[in-house]
Amino acid sequence: MVATLDADGRVLAADVVSELHVPPQDNSSMDGYAVRCADVQESGVVLQVTQRIAAGSSGHRMQPLSAARIFTGAPIPSGADAVVMQEDCDVVNECEGGVRVNAVPAVGQWIRRAGEDVARGSVVLQCGQRLHPAALGLAASVGMAELAVKRRPRVALFSTGDELVMPGQKAPQDMPPGAIYNSNRFFLAALLRRLGCDVTDMGIVPDQRDATVEALRSAAQSHDVILTSGGVSVGEEDHIKPAVQSLGSLDLWQIAIKPGKPFAHGRIGNAHFLGLPGNPVSSYITFLVLVRPFLLQMQGVTEVAMKSIAVRADFTWARADKRREFLRVRRNAQGGLDLFPNQSSGVLTSTVWGDGMVDNPAGCTIAPGDRVQFVAFSELLA
Repeated sequence: MVATLDADGRVLAADVVSELHVPPQDNSSMDGYAVRCADVQESGVVLQVTQRIAAGSSGHRMQPLSAARIFTGAPIPSGADAVVMQEDCDVVNECEGGVRVNAVPAVGQWIRRAGEDVARGSVVLQCGQRLHPAALGLAASVGMAELAVKRRPRVALFSTGDELVMPGQKAPQDMPPGAIYNSNRFFLAALLRRLGCDVTDMGIVPDQRDATVEALRSAAQSHDVILTSGGVSVGEEDHIKPAVQSLGSLDLWQIAIKPGKPFAHGRIGNAHFLGLPGNPVSSYITFLVLVRPFLLQMQGVTEVAMKSIAVRADFTWARADKRREFLRVRRNAQGGLDLFPNQSSGVLTSTVWGDGMVDNPAGCTIAPGDRVQFVAFSELLA
């Protein structure tokens, strides 16, 4: 159970059922005058104002040829069946409290009915729904101070590679030959937290078999998921695959997508192992396409599929690949898509320049004017 104020991004563990109507009674959606339509059959009728009703107060039964001064959100008094907004009325005989109604109202005009938003007994939020700000407001509107949510997945994150240096450890001018800053650690930690995970950052593991085995063994003891970046390829310094196999099982290794071929999944004890490629774009894309839905489903989210829409391509892609490709693109002012000129898996600039990617099936080329499937980064980063 968590406070509704603190539940943004969490996943509901039970339906939220309303115990009341929202709104709880008929109320005015305008500042104006509550009237009986039978009393206003023509424009210019003068009625006696017999009561004033503000939000949070209540009125008494309307008598014939009377009106009630009413404000937005205030309950409709019994007997009234319409509200005339104040712009359509003139105050007359101010001392005696009269109002001239200059518009003939229709029954129900400017009245919000009880239960119009939520009916008592209805399910307003469903188990497995990931909460967002509007959902929190809806939960609060039916009186929910706390919500039952799924436990956050505990994820251990580490990178492998002797070439990796953390920003701040060495100035750019002091970087040794072959060294690179560890960018993957930053975006992976941020992505995990956006998905509601409790993240243990285990830093950088050196390219040594024993160190890799020990890091995996330690992470598996207290985490639901181990997420690594790098070391899943086939080089002599790539120790992740044999290390996982020595401790548990490797169920999947390599997948037919580009970028991101050297993706791995396995189990070490009760923990899932997810191995991402070391190239930053490959790591970023495989996280969005594969790790994101995995973690959401682990939390009980019912809808995890990547959503795409058909958009016009304003570029040429002549190099059909045997793998399914994810091309970084950006929407232009003409309603089409522009392609980032360098689609290399090492060019992280493409993920910042672009606002999404084209999900291009294996073996397909793209010509200007073709309709392609566009996946917005905003859909995947929410």
